[in-house]
Amino acid sequence: MSFLVVLLVLLIEKLTDWKDNAQHDGPWLRGLARIEANQRGETSPWLVLALTVLLPVLLLGALLLALEPLAYGWLSLPLHLLVLLYALGRGHAKRELGPFRDAWRRGDSEAAALVAERDLGLAAADPRSLMAAIQAHLLWRSHQGFFAVIFWYLLLGPMAALAYRLLALATEHSQLAGVRERAAQLQHAFDWLPVRVLLVSFGLVGNFVTVNRVLLPELLNWHISARQLLAQVGPAAAEAGEAKVEEAGIEQLDAVEGLLVRTRVLWYASIAIWTILG
Repeated sequence: MSFLVVLLVLLIEKLTDWKDNAQHDGPWLRGLARIEANQRGETSPWLVLALTVLLPVLLLGALLLALEPLAYGWLSLPLHLLVLLYALGRGHAKRELGPFRDAWRRGDSEAAALVAERDLGLAAADPRSLMAAIQAHLLWRSHQGFFAVIFWYLLLGPMAALAYRLLALATEHSQLAGVRERAAQLQHAFDWLPVRVLLVSFGLVGNFVTVNRVLLPELLNWHISARQLLAQVGPAAAEAGEAKVEEAGIEQLDAVEGLLVRTRVLWYASIAIWTILG
């Protein structure tokens, strides 16, 4: 069933806008705000996470358990599909880069910087730093919006995928520093294994020698963040080299996007082979 769900998600994501319709965070965000408004929220960040992350995950598990005996488990397919669509990243990274690409291609670095700050929340001191930040942003969005979610869904099911997305939302939207810090710690733990699997995949579809040289020293480093590791290894795997300006910068961005597309194809092929052999 897992391969079928992932395949359906691919078709829905590419051909329809259903993903956006499934990703309504309003009720969850309002619940988070109400819980944090309680005085205990300041002193009990773990309680906040238990109520906003663990409780929905457990309720999902109970619902899946109830549906499992019915119709040989096929009644749970729509729920798997809905949860996985919800767990994917928000927005459309490639589409959001459109205005930045246009400004950069025109050679208008000031407009590109303004667009990057307005649309992506990125700021840099100079054009080279800005292009490096854009590449890192694209890699991170792809990881936490797709690859990490798919990894945990295939490994542990929809409960793990939902937990990952709710932790990401808590890290981004919580008004309490303690909650954000602990949610980020848990997300870091969730990211540790899938980001390394993703980087090995980069080596298989990109420059293996360079990936091996850059990744090996940090392979077991618990303290380096997934975002930092992706920024170091991703452009090297795509053979983008040091961030450049003008049209060469767009070519570098295209190389990173091409790497991500090839990696998706590799993951889908691997999932299909795993399903057939399993």
